[in-house]
Amino acid sequence: MKIHLKRNEKLFINGAVIRLDRRGSIELMNDAQFLMENHILQQEDAKTPLQQVYFIVQTMLMDPTNSHLTKYLLDSYSEMLLRMNFSNEYRELIGSIRKMVDAANYYGALKVLRQSFHLDQSATEAPQELPAVKQHEAA
Repeated sequence: MKIHLKRNEKLFINGAVIRLDRRGSIELMNDAQFLMENHILQQEDAKTPLQQVYFIVQTMLMDPTNSHLTKYLLDSYSEMLLRMNFSNEYRELIGSIRKMVDAANYYGALKVLRQSFHLDQSATEAPQELPAVKQHEAA
C-alpha cells in the first residue's frame, strides 16, 4: 500500500508517529495498522455515540501497548449502547466493530465507523459523555 503525505503531515503506524519534512510517499510492504492525520478525531469533537466509539478505537491504534486496557472501555461503552433504543442496523454495526477490534483490525473498524457516522442521526438516545480516555499527544 502506498501512502502519499503532504509536507509536515503526520502518519501513525503501529503506534509510531511519522512526519515527512517535505512532500513524499511511503510504501507499506506488509500489514500495518495506520492512521492518517486527517482521520484523527479529537476527544472534544467526539460528540455522538459512534464518534465516541471511533475515538476509543483510534486510541487503541495510536497506543497499541495499552490497547488491552482501552478495550475494556470499548466493551463497557458498546454494551451500554446495545442496551439503548437504537435501530437493528446500529446494533449490528456495534457488533461488527467489536469483532474487528477483537481481531485487532483497528484500521478496518475506523474505516467502517467513518462511513457510518450518519447512523447517529437516527439515534433516539445518546450517552451524554464519553468516559475520559488518555491519549498521547501527537508529536
